[in-house]
Amino acid sequence: MSNPNDPTPENQDSGSPIPGEPEFLAVGKLLRTHGLHGEMHLALWTDFPERLQPGVQVYVGKAHQPVHIKNLRGAEDDPLIAFAEFDNREDAAQFRNQVVFVRTADLPPLPDDEIYLHQLIGLRVVQDEDGAALGVLAEILETGANDVFLVRRENGPDLLLPDIDSVILKINLDQGEIRVHLLPGLLPEV
Repeated sequence: MSNPNDPTPENQDSGSPIPGEPEFLAVGKLLRTHGLHGEMHLALWTDFPERLQPGVQVYVGKAHQPVHIKNLRGAEDDPLIAFAEFDNREDAAQFRNQVVFVRTADLPPLPDDEIYLHQLIGLRVVQDEDGAALGVLAEILETGANDVFLVRRENGPDLLLPDIDSVILKINLDQGEIRVHLLPGLLPEV
């Protein structure tokens, strides 16, 4: 499996996502308009709001309409955002309740010991004790205490595995697998 942080030419300038990765990632949701000049309240979903700077291109809605950030200001939990492509309340209102995306190819590299959560989707999940295949990571559910990995099994019900050190033992992107230890009660009775 290739690493999106790899500075090789095929990853550096192509603008194409790494095979198996999503092309766009959601970073927030536009809520209601504010004032007369096209500002909107933005519910942030990203851990890196500092990347949303004036001039940065983002994509809005299911059609991924490209727009450029004109301004982002206000409280961290409820900032106001304005886009260069429109400057009045009516134009901004069309984007109410739309999701704001960035391209996966535009994400900055992370330190060597960190990975983006979207890179885990699609990895094989195997039991550490005997190497038995359990399924494929289909979704990561964010809960209050810890994330939960939803593992889609070929035969049997989905597994819900808490993202804790005693269960998720090793993530190996190069091999495309996650090694896990099943605590009692994690494997559903069939």
